[in-house]
Amino acid sequence: MKLFKKIQDWGDHHHPKWLDYFRILLGIVLVWKGIDFYMHMEVFNQLMRGTMLGTAFSISLAAHLIIIAHIIGGVAIALGTHTRLFCIVNLPILIGAVFFINISAGIFKPYSEFWFSSLVLIGLICFIVEGDGVISVEREKAIS
Repeated sequence: MKLFKKIQDWGDHHHPKWLDYFRILLGIVLVWKGIDFYMHMEVFNQLMRGTMLGTAFSISLAAHLIIIAHIIGGVAIALGTHTRLFCIVNLPILIGAVFFINISAGIFKPYSEFWFSSLVLIGLICFIVEGDGVISVEREKAIS
């Protein structure tokens, strides 16, 4: 817990303003990917059925949890409220997307999402350290 507090304090004191715009963009991208995931859920279902990792119920539950985490987490990250928490919630999803889904699909194929998913993963790790920033709902509550 002491290490987390040190990381949080460092992130709060070393936060450039341009990083807030990247945080807002990251939140919007997560919302967009959550909606896109919902629109193309059959691809995820086919992928999971091929791996024999669970029943239809568990696959459906995982898909809906991913959608909820992306949409709610994306909105919260874009607004700058509980940024570290929602970045940690979305971290396992992006690790799975980068290392299990995108690498197996081939990273050098045309239109590969490996690099895009990797950038989002790096952004999540960055904001676990950096936190909300200057342009955020949390900062506005602290000033009031």
